Amino acid sequence: MITFFVIGLTVHVVFFISIFDIYFTSPLVHGMTPHSTPLEPPASRLVLVVADGLRADSLFTPLPNGSSRTPYLRGIIEDKGTWGVSHTRVPTESRPGHVALIAGFYEDVSAVAKGWKENPVEFDSVFNESRHTWCWGSPDILPMFAKGASGDHVYTHTYPAVEEDFASTDASKLDSWVFTQVKSFFKSAQSNSTLKASLWEDKNVFFLHLLGIDTNGHAHRPMSQEYLDNIGLVDAGLAEVVSIIEDFFDNDGKTAYVFTSDHGMTNWGSHGAGHPSETLTPLVAWGAGVQKAKGVTEPQPYNDGFLQDWKLEHLRRVDVSQADIAPLMASLIGVPIPVNSVVSQRQNQPFNGKCSIIFQAFVTCFQQVRFLSPCFVSCQISLCQSLISHSLEGLVYYHTYDRFFLGCSVVLGFVGWTSYVVLVILKTHASLNRHPNLTKQSAQPECLVKLVFFSCVQIPGRNLARLCTCVAVVITVFLLIQRSPITYYIYCLLPVPVWYSVLKDAQNFTCVSLTVRNKPGSCMAVYFCCPQVVSFFHRAMLTVGLAVLSLWPFLSGLFGKAKVIYRLMLLVAVCAYVPSLTHSSLQQKRGLPLLNQIISWSTLASSIFVPLLSSTRLFHRLLSIFLSLTSTYLLLSTGSEALFPPVLSWLMFVWINIEQEALLAQGMSSRQEFILTFGITLTSPFLQVFFIITAFFGTGNIASINSFDPASVYCFLTVFNPFIMGGLMMWKVIIPFIIVMCTFETIQVATQLSSRSLFLIVLVISDLMALHFFFMVQDYGSWLDIGTSISHYVIVMSMTIFLMLLSVVTHVLTSQRLVLWRQRKMHFP
Repeated sequence: MITFFVIGLTVHVVFFISIFDIYFTSPLVHGMTPHSTPLEPPASRLVLVVADGLRADSLFTPLPNGSSRTPYLRGIIEDKGTWGVSHTRVPTESRPGHVALIAGFYEDVSAVAKGWKENPVEFDSVFNESRHTWCWGSPDILPMFAKGASGDHVYTHTYPAVEEDFASTDASKLDSWVFTQVKSFFKSAQSNSTLKASLWEDKNVFFLHLLGIDTNGHAHRPMSQEYLDNIGLVDAGLAEVVSIIEDFFDNDGKTAYVFTSDHGMTNWGSHGAGHPSETLTPLVAWGAGVQKAKGVTEPQPYNDGFLQDWKLEHLRRVDVSQADIAPLMASLIGVPIPVNSVVSQRQNQPFNGKCSIIFQAFVTCFQQVRFLSPCFVSCQISLCQSLISHSLEGLVYYHTYDRFFLGCSVVLGFVGWTSYVVLVILKTHASLNRHPNLTKQSAQPECLVKLVFFSCVQIPGRNLARLCTCVAVVITVFLLIQRSPITYYIYCLLPVPVWYSVLKDAQNFTCVSLTVRNKPGSCMAVYFCCPQVVSFFHRAMLTVGLAVLSLWPFLSGLFGKAKVIYRLMLLVAVCAYVPSLTHSSLQQKRGLPLLNQIISWSTLASSIFVPLLSSTRLFHRLLSIFLSLTSTYLLLSTGSEALFPPVLSWLMFVWINIEQEALLAQGMSSRQEFILTFGITLTSPFLQVFFIITAFFGTGNIASINSFDPASVYCFLTVFNPFIMGGLMMWKVIIPFIIVMCTFETIQVATQLSSRSLFLIVLVISDLMALHFFFMVQDYGSWLDIGTSISHYVIVMSMTIFLMLLSVVTHVLTSQRLVLWRQRKMHFP
């Protein structure tokens, strides 16, 4: 079993990683020469200001009295600048947003394996192409652009990470720090001849990253006075900084300014998903090379109602995609456009170099025509756009050249592995007949249907080994000729030993008769397949599935026999009071109480070990596990989701009772006998998979992962730390899984069924679902569609791998006990 476990884990890890090689390899091409437009740039320097977490409506919406909370930026919009909405993509997080703004491309999924502060892939950026770049702001954002720069011309100035405290009395001090540093910088440059000479050179960039708005939004919500006041502080600080910069450069008219945001924020203070409040960010540009405010009298082509709400229907609005801002900025100061938008993977194709030159030469001049001054834009726009379109089509062709081949290899391996697991189950527990008497069997009255499997392949073992060896050699030679990456060998060669095992084991019998008993609950397992898959698209199917499950006792005749023996009491303890006390303290700006922090971390640390001190009697141990995990879950909850673990625990006790009564009703005297009937033995694995999916979606954990809300971890810490906060959120996601898995382990003990066989059936169900979602993975359309298709496959594959590892943990939780003296282990009262 250990060997099977290791091999199965390896196979699923390979299948899990495969989609990232097949669908989501990095499209970036390295080693190309950057190309810039030959036109004279209108600006010598660029000032980029990013107000982290600023929503478009928070900036543009006027006050009830008709005035603006940002008088300086409002004056720019109405007098000497161009404004619009920058449309971001999911995930609306700080890192992807800044990469899109400064590097000009949306990070693909191949970047998920690297750290937050590293460059997941080596990318070019406006900062890298500039002569000098000076940055002020957060230590989480600035270092990654300095690390990716070729040379030492990107200078970063950051405050200590400990300053990013969501419990801070005034997070706007982060922005005040940036403005103070910028003003001191230009003041010191007046007396530093070397620095002053560098500042007067062309192609310079000044980057101001303002994190205060984002921090206040997380801590107090975007509608709070703290968030709104921070916007006013940014407006006033920006006005002062612009005045200092203009005075330093003698008002030479060679400075371009871009003010925008990396992402927005929901009303409840989170971001990461695709709500308009998260994807609509402001964009204001003015200065050298940018068109001045232009009045309009005709209706503009926007039907979202924002123009009327913001009282800006008289001024021309220009919306852009967030990744288009980088080419705009590069054009303003005349630096090469970052070579990141080239969609290609195969660097040995001669098509790449030519198309990259074409694309990089024309994208800036013709993609943002409405933003740049007319005198700076060339003609022949339609011809260049057509050329760009055809170039991209060719690059996409080469980028997806191996997709079909690799997909077939992975599917072949998937089907082979699932077939092997089915054979293992059949060999162990089904009736194996070399000379079946189908007529006699069909006469048995208890059978509703008979399924017969014949082994059609009869190849001697030695010849089969030779055949598989030849196939492996042919595949290896083919990949060598193609100069394929090492991962291609794994995907293409893995099906060979898998199918060798399938064909070898299939020769042990010529026919398998699978009996399905004629009982009311016989088809329940088949019906559970539907909601498990459909629930990924329609969460209401989980409710339908639970409603159908509630009819099981009536259909199977168990209703009159079942007894209510368990009641789960709601947890009323300190942990239910700590979150409210913590949030009350934060609202009063008194910080995180030390006592609350001690209680929270102590509860988290002991949640695994406390159940091991309780009795191993089934009810006592399960109740101890559920209450311990629920306590931790309460500390990580912000609202009604705290009710989910107690309700799920109650449902698990009902499941245990139903399974025991169902087993007794079937009259199976020997618990060790495992006949493949669609009664207790096949329904249990289907129910486990169904409850696992319910546990994952029941508390909106998809939203918890994709849309991070720091309020969930305020009982533990308030200083921004993505790794600790992410770890706590993942533990919150895992808790419902542990509850379901402990219940399944208990059912195996109580019914004395084969845990190995039950697990194999769960494995087959999960693999069939994974194969279904493998065909639905897509890398086109909106980023939300792409992310959803990835999530479905990753969830199912992670569930398979995760259940393998979690089954070991739950076995320890349910059966082991920490005692100071020897005591016999007991499972039953």
